[in-house]
Amino acid sequence: MKFGFDIDDTLISLREHAFHIYNKNLKQSVPMDVFHELDKVEIHEAFGLTAEQGKNMWNNTLEEIYYTSCPAYPDAVETLVELNKQGHEIYYITARPSEHGERTKKWMIEQGFPVKEERFFYGMKDQDKVNIIKELELDYYFDDKPDVLNTLSEDSLKVYVMNQSYNQHLTVPRITNWSELKEIIKE
Repeated sequence: MKFGFDIDDTLISLREHAFHIYNKNLKQSVPMDVFHELDKVEIHEAFGLTAEQGKNMWNNTLEEIYYTSCPAYPDAVETLVELNKQGHEIYYITARPSEHGERTKKWMIEQGFPVKEERFFYGMKDQDKVNIIKELELDYYFDDKPDVLNTLSEDSLKVYVMNQSYNQHLTVPRITNWSELKEIIKE
């Protein structure tokens, strides 16, 4: 089978990692319960930043956010390694900017994710991401972002949302831990 995965906030806890970095760099101590109540992808408002300030903060800390100790979600690496061992095709489809694509791929390999060069896509807008997902004729696709998931309705594609506070309104099947994937593919 062919499995497609978004990376940020699907396989790795990027926003939470960024939240800790914002707290440290802004010398604030915004509690984690605020993070868990956010109803949008962006985190800047929790720190009292305007949209412009938030964009600047994100861009100025991107190196630290992307390439430091951002943790994978529990069982993510192990589950994908097992899928790979079973002979399934694993595709990564991330909207991370092109200039971060190769380093992201290298970082993912360093974290233990099974990555093949020709199955790693990056540097696209949401609509391009959707087009790639369709062109690959995936059997399963996992993402956190409503804007992407809302546009995927192929009958042959099984779409799942990684549970996040900002995607609770979605009615697609939900995954909360990567250990659940074994049961999902048995169905």
